[in-house]
Amino acid sequence: MYRYLGVMSGTSLDGVDIALIEQTGQSKLVASLYIPMPEKLREEILALCSPGADELARSALAENRWARLVAAGINQLLAQEKLAPDAIRAIGSHGQTVRHDPARGFSIQIGNPALLAELTGIRVVSDFRRRDIAAGGQGAPLVPAFHAALFERQGHSPAVLNIGGFSNLSLIEPSQAVRGFDCGPGNVLMDAWIQRCRGMAYDRNGDWAASGTVHQDLLQSLLAAPFFKATGPKSTGRELFNLPWLEQHLAQVTVAKEEDIQATLLELSALTITHALLVARPETDELLVCGGGAHNRALMKRLGQLLPGCTVETTASRGLPPDWIEAMAFAWLAHCCLENIPSNSPSVTGARGPRILGAIYPA
Repeated sequence: MYRYLGVMSGTSLDGVDIALIEQTGQSKLVASLYIPMPEKLREEILALCSPGADELARSALAENRWARLVAAGINQLLAQEKLAPDAIRAIGSHGQTVRHDPARGFSIQIGNPALLAELTGIRVVSDFRRRDIAAGGQGAPLVPAFHAALFERQGHSPAVLNIGGFSNLSLIEPSQAVRGFDCGPGNVLMDAWIQRCRGMAYDRNGDWAASGTVHQDLLQSLLAAPFFKATGPKSTGRELFNLPWLEQHLAQVTVAKEEDIQATLLELSALTITHALLVARPETDELLVCGGGAHNRALMKRLGQLLPGCTVETTASRGLPPDWIEAMAFAWLAHCCLENIPSNSPSVTGARGPRILGAIYPA
């Protein structure tokens, strides 16, 4: 039995998830810790997602701050669990994505794994996407292989939906390669709009969206994005779906109420997820939801309405809290790297074949 720490800092930029797992035949969640993202660091990372002045120096300074934040969280979690650093085989650190453009052959995550190893005294495995991209893949999503390891069981074929800033699906088939792809915006546009209008980090339970009415002209304009018509392998990020993109569409229609725009953004997420699932595997009868979007009651209700023949529930129904699945995945990816186990899914990313992912930074 080995212990690993997984660190996930997603596109929502709300904070960092740290999961402690025990890895035997299965991955077992032992403990977890959430660290809120300091507002200044959040603003700087968000700014780095778009071209700007002095990007290289600003990126280096931001990743040092990020690594120190994560190291403090890891040390706090180890103290909480009364574990010494040498009780942990490795940290799997995703870092923070600031650019993702596999069509041009790159995906950039900042996080300074060397500094993280230095500050924690623990081996760090990081840089999981670039090897898959080097092999012709999208480098994302990376979690379907882990979803399959967690949820595959004989004769059962659930789909797993992760709703973070963006949404992605994993289609699990017993004794077959898992399939998966990004669907489009999850929370990213809803978060951006409520922050703009109300100064709130997110729409708790989807209550604000539920108070509005879907604006059909705006919805159809948003749905016209070519990404939604493409089939997998495909991945996306803030490079495509962002507040300026939304504003371009808002300039073409008249929407009287801000909450109607929020309702339309929730409908966009729900429709693009369900459309992608129904096209890829219409016979799906169980959808397991994880990620922050699993707590959006209005979104979960709408998914159930759009998938009447499918049971829609969170991964908590399988004993796994939905907030920690992605952090667990990066702990598992670190394990695979150290054991020389290929952990990409060519059927998901489009890579030329299985590859061992990650770069190792010794303690």
